[in-house]
Amino acid sequence: MMPDPRKLIELAHYRMPFGKFKGRYLVDLPEPYLIWFQQKGYPEGKLGVLLQSMTEIKINGLEGLVRKIQKDFPKQ
Repeated sequence: MMPDPRKLIELAHYRMPFGKFKGRYLVDLPEPYLIWFQQKGYPEGKLGVLLQSMTEIKINGLEGLVRKIQKDFPKQ
């Protein structure tokens, strides 16, 4: 199953909308913060799905792929 490239581009450019890390790209969130969400529960909706995806990306050491997407597909 191949991931949707549009969703990966959206994930790469999505910024945290609230809290201590408001305005940071999700890929720039500290892994312990993402693990906290994993343990306490992700927010509802799109943000929760994106945070869950980013948690998996970070756990598996794939942040470099997200950073490459940011570079190769700049936000329009």
